[in-house]
Amino acid sequence: MAEKIKVGVVSLGCPKNQCDAEMMLAKIEKAGYKIVPEAGLADVVVINTCGFIQSAKEEAIEEIIEAINRKNDGINKKIIVTGCLAQRYQQQMDEEFPEVDGVLGLGKNQDIIETIERVLKHERVIDFGNIEDHKLDGDRMQSTLPHYAYLRIADGCDNCCTYCAIPKIRGRFRSRTMENIVAEAEGLIESGVKELILVAQDTTRYGEDLYGKIMLPELLNKLCELDVKWIRLLYCYPERVTDELIDTIAKQDKICKYMDLPLQHCNADILKDMNRTGDRESLTALINKLRTKIPGITLRTTFITGFPGETEEQFTELAEFAHEVKFERLGCFAYSQEDETPAADFPNQVADAEKEHRAEIIMEQQDVRVGDYCNDKIGTETEAVVEGYDRYSEMFFGRDASYAPEIDGMMYFTSEKKLGLGDFVKVKITDNLDNNLLGEVIG
Repeated sequence: MAEKIKVGVVSLGCPKNQCDAEMMLAKIEKAGYKIVPEAGLADVVVINTCGFIQSAKEEAIEEIIEAINRKNDGINKKIIVTGCLAQRYQQQMDEEFPEVDGVLGLGKNQDIIETIERVLKHERVIDFGNIEDHKLDGDRMQSTLPHYAYLRIADGCDNCCTYCAIPKIRGRFRSRTMENIVAEAEGLIESGVKELILVAQDTTRYGEDLYGKIMLPELLNKLCELDVKWIRLLYCYPERVTDELIDTIAKQDKICKYMDLPLQHCNADILKDMNRTGDRESLTALINKLRTKIPGITLRTTFITGFPGETEEQFTELAEFAHEVKFERLGCFAYSQEDETPAADFPNQVADAEKEHRAEIIMEQQDVRVGDYCNDKIGTETEAVVEGYDRYSEMFFGRDASYAPEIDGMMYFTSEKKLGLGDFVKVKITDNLDNNLLGEVIG
């Protein structure tokens, strides 16, 4: 019967969640079910949800409601909800969506086949298991473009930022063994992956729980021994960006000169209330050190505006900091008051309209800085990977090492020769159109 049943998997949220989805996809394929690319084509739809902030929760709920509507129309026969929203709101998922046939917590992802079989027999499955049973490794069906893949090195978080529910959702910080990670990387490379993107809630903490000390530099050096083109780091916490890590990035050609450094704020009092460390002076010193020791590094960060108690003066300090530092990549989000987090009960909550307004100011300023950054790139040459062809503009598009996939956008370029997906080419930047770099393949 399995081969006659069509299963679709919708994965929302971050790359860590996508790794979970890819592991479930591998199990589904191995069990003989037919995997379809669109939920509307599936007999059984698995919705792998995100539950991090309000906007992510709303997106997940909309996807669930759409699946329920398709079920009522006779399209989706069965609905299974997995992921962070399911893990976080266990009782509500059970009670508020009776049309959903299965709800699995993160610790029960490995039971996806058994769950599919049970719901097809018209059983309703609600099973959350234990978060410590959440598997971080196993066979995966890659859902990204063939030439890059996310490599999860750890999961969970011990940082306990006061605005964040991740420790409640995904549990304590847990590293994978170095041997396990390297073996998975080798398998990905054998399948054609040329870019490994290291992810965790905090990549810079890697190994502390297993080996008694931070082992990220050693892991990076081992991965650089493999036949891979690019290695990229996401989610680096500033207090754990050590001189050893900086030196490793600087000396290893395969490591992209790119760092995702989620700072969230620069004001010392706000950072303290967030249960984070540092201040404007220390963060500026770190950024200056990174740019001095790793010339040409691309720095990405995220900010939160409207954290409880944030005054106009503290917001102004954040805006001035962003203006002075001139991050190449920046995202800014209005504070989301999350259930069961300490900050949700803090006094002096900032009005939603004001939080949003402050975020808009930061992003408007960033748009100007990105324009200057793009203009400075005109006339330079770079190596880019081809990720597709835009028929409307009649141009190829892709990324160089300063762009993370699915986050930082694309550059567009012409070529006199035929290019294939995943090809690496030399591009000369010729123009900036609405903060999109344009170029031409040379050589």
